Amino acid sequence: MATIDITEKTFNDTVSGNGIVLVDFWAAWCGPCRMFAPTFGAASEKHPDVVFAKVDTEAEQSLAGAAGITSIPTLMAFRDGILVFSQPGAMNASSLEQLITAVKDLNMDEVRKEIASQAS
Repeated sequence: MATIDITEKTFNDTVSGNGIVLVDFWAAWCGPCRMFAPTFGAASEKHPDVVFAKVDTEAEQSLAGAAGITSIPTLMAFRDGILVFSQPGAMNASSLEQLITAVKDLNMDEVRKEIASQAS
């Protein structure tokens, strides 16, 4: 599956309507973003069960602000609509593979319990 572009209008539906969603916040002028793009694209071809989404922070400044993006590229991982990973900086292919495996292997019942215990 190729990467998809998401906007403020499509962000919530994309994140909540799919199992695993990786979101790359980037900008055209950002050198590390341009270096990370082929790695992100190649991973999207290897993992058709994962949604690989991109947010252009220049075009979607309010979405980037709402997501708390202060440095790009920033990669966020969502599982079942829950943010489970967020980190600025480009990743190499092996680190991205490790992240995808870790997100797939998460016990979401445990994640939900942890969130509930933190909320109370």
